[in-house]
Amino acid sequence: MSGTLRLSITEAVASVTLSNPGKLNAMSRHMWQELRAAFEQIQANSGVRCVIVAGEEGNLCAGGDISEYVEFRFHAASLRDFHENDVWPALQAMLDCDVPIVALIAGNCMGAGMEIASCCDIRLAAMSARFGAPIARLGFPMAPREAALVAREAGLGVARQMLLEAAIFSATELKASGFLSQVLADAELAGVARLRALRIAALAPQAARLNKQTIRALLRESGAQTRSDPSDDTSYAYADSAEHREGIQAFLEKRKPAF
Repeated sequence: MSGTLRLSITEAVASVTLSNPGKLNAMSRHMWQELRAAFEQIQANSGVRCVIVAGEEGNLCAGGDISEYVEFRFHAASLRDFHENDVWPALQAMLDCDVPIVALIAGNCMGAGMEIASCCDIRLAAMSARFGAPIARLGFPMAPREAALVAREAGLGVARQMLLEAAIFSATELKASGFLSQVLADAELAGVARLRALRIAALAPQAARLNKQTIRALLRESGAQTRSDPSDDTSYAYADSAEHREGIQAFLEKRKPAF
């Protein structure tokens, strides 16, 4: 088991910190399960008025923990189980949370990091932050509901470039696209995030929760909210494909894949 997640609460502000040392906080299965549990706990705690999501050691999250992938990614059933019973429930718990969520984004925000950031209400980034979902280099697509979430929040054009071109974006570029609320000098990021969280925590908590419920209702009415039903049965049929195996194996062997 690699990686963990820490939840702490101070002054009505919950801090959710991703930690996977040496792997730029890549998300393991255990971390996805902990993320779901953390947000279910936050949702049930009426004393929490704001949440800050961040990562350790200068990165939010570099994606999934690829060292685990050979255990489950090459069989459609186990691949589906990972996305539908580990990843999506964690993201759904964030989306269902009535407490305002502030993302503190430093360093790498890739793949799973983009998905987690997409669940946050206010996204603050360091000038040096980098954004993308270059999983085409690994030989597999983003799961349908996860792709819909990123496309909704980052914009369809940005999502297309991330997924089809393996494009990496700067914080300035994603501020211009509307994905980020503010871009700050690296040294200022944590302090500003804390101040903004405390400002939110000083406001009426019931109003904040009701506003988040209203926003979710508006998204449902507009058809923009990500579907809650399971993805199509064919979504994970690529599991045993040659390019899927080659992409992951090449990454683990630190070589260029031969697609």
